[in-house]
Amino acid sequence: MRNWLFVLVVFSSFALKAQGDTDMQLAQHYYSSGDFDKAKIYYVKLYDKDPSKFNFLRYYDCLIQTNDKKEAEKILKKQSNANRFDIEYQVMLGQFYEENNESDKAQKLYSSLIEDLQADPNSIIPLYNAFKGKGRNDLALLTIEKGRKLLKGTYPLHFQFAELYGATGQKEKMIAEYLDLLDFHSSYASSIQSLLSRQIDFSATESKEFDLMKTALLERIQKKPDESVYSEMLVWLFIQKRNFSGALTQMQALDKRLNEQGRRVLDLGRICVENKEYETARKCFKYVTNLGTDQLYYYQAETALLNTRFLEVTTNRNYSKEELDATLLEYKTTIDRIGKKRSSVSLIIEMCHIQAFYANQAASSITTLTEALTISGLTDMQKSELKMELADIHVLHGDIWEASLYYMQIETDLKFEPIGHEAKFKNARIFYYDGEFDFAQSQLSVLKESTSKLIANDALKLSILITDNFGLDSNYQAMTWFANADLLVEQHRYEEAFVLYDSIIKTYPYHSLGDEILIRKSKAMQDQGNWTEAIAYLEELLKYNGEDILADDALFQLGDLYENHLYDKEKAAEFYKTLLFNFKGSLYSVEARKRFRQIRGDKNLEEAEEI
Repeated sequence: MRNWLFVLVVFSSFALKAQGDTDMQLAQHYYSSGDFDKAKIYYVKLYDKDPSKFNFLRYYDCLIQTNDKKEAEKILKKQSNANRFDIEYQVMLGQFYEENNESDKAQKLYSSLIEDLQADPNSIIPLYNAFKGKGRNDLALLTIEKGRKLLKGTYPLHFQFAELYGATGQKEKMIAEYLDLLDFHSSYASSIQSLLSRQIDFSATESKEFDLMKTALLERIQKKPDESVYSEMLVWLFIQKRNFSGALTQMQALDKRLNEQGRRVLDLGRICVENKEYETARKCFKYVTNLGTDQLYYYQAETALLNTRFLEVTTNRNYSKEELDATLLEYKTTIDRIGKKRSSVSLIIEMCHIQAFYANQAASSITTLTEALTISGLTDMQKSELKMELADIHVLHGDIWEASLYYMQIETDLKFEPIGHEAKFKNARIFYYDGEFDFAQSQLSVLKESTSKLIANDALKLSILITDNFGLDSNYQAMTWFANADLLVEQHRYEEAFVLYDSIIKTYPYHSLGDEILIRKSKAMQDQGNWTEAIAYLEELLKYNGEDILADDALFQLGDLYENHLYDKEKAAEFYKTLLFNFKGSLYSVEARKRFRQIRGDKNLEEAEEI
């Protein structure tokens, strides 16, 4: 008998649970469909069984929607009395009175809530949030004003005042509250910066909030020169506005005041490099080196200064012979001082790269790199890096088979490392340049499975190029000319390369290499820093071959050129967006989406997510 009773109880429990689940499903279905009369039938049952906040809010809304005001007031009072510590219910009751023309009742309730506040943030802040959540900023302000008096400075409510002033357009008061919070405790700086990033449009040419913040910070710096947090905030403000020279001025003053030996200025220089503000970066690093060789950060700054010079030459490609000579002199002076040893290998490689590829001193760089290979104690990676630079320069210098030997050595020594995969790819290109398309293709087939995504993508592109354009007798001559022209581009013999490219177009006017030629011509212009001409070739490709396999490549390059060389981020975003919409399976999709988000900001993340 007992067993039967147990089974009956269990069965009943399951039946009740099933019924409850069904009621919830029906309630949600009718509520979502806007059939509040039917939804109310089920929510009243759910609320009676479980007066949780969710069930209450749904049931209450159904009552309001069906104009059952009497019952709505009744359960609202019941819920409020049962949950004295949840102030939101009492504010809802006041709102109910207001909406039903009982303003006196509402005002009396609101006044009592504010009057009954305790000297405790856990009493004040929930009421403030409840009023603000209902759009009653006037009552929210009265709440925190009363709270500030009660708390007497122990918890100054600066965040709440700043939030409210920001929401009501009182920007000057908002900024004053944030800075007063720094007075209270400087550790809030990062939180304030995060909040200000949402309040100030740093991309705007003119920004009232930015000017107000700058003025307020300068005033505080003058009044409290020993409080470094205000100078730090001003530096942050300038960086957000991309006023790096202004940031440097403040950082130098702060460094001298705190006697930090250039530490913060060095960090600012690195931020400038990340933002491609190379001129200001050099000033930062120069400031640190000028402090003297006996200072803690001298050698870091010296190396960073040279690296910045390297990036200026190789990225911007906007330099004069005098600037190149000055850059190389700085490298030579530093290397001579510290000596040719393991720790100077990276500087040697950078100097030789500039010599060979930008200063027309390939022979001298080959000699320097060959000597560097004899430095004692080199790691296998350092040897391979030296050989890679040597091989690249041999290609530039015209000795492609000497380059091939170095590439093969690197591949043998570090075949499972990314640099080994890179060497294998570059060696495959040697055979491609020489017209050995079948052998090049066999090497590329292996690399398409490389763990290095960049190398795998490059191998895939070259493999497709060969597959699509080589194999028929009528194509052989065009493909040979094209490969020879590619080598000439690598050797910076651009005019000769263009003659060969143009010969293909004239001899084979409808050849499938037409769009590849436009891409190559654009690359040649980019190598020389001729950004406008590079863009023209890419736009021509899109005009006549906008649906072809290289269209996504052209779109990504256009985005990159406008973003990083012409500094037109809105134009860049257009190209990235077009790529994401029209070429969803592109190899560039991930990077294009990332750049699109960075340019457009948080407010457009949803749009970026959709595409």
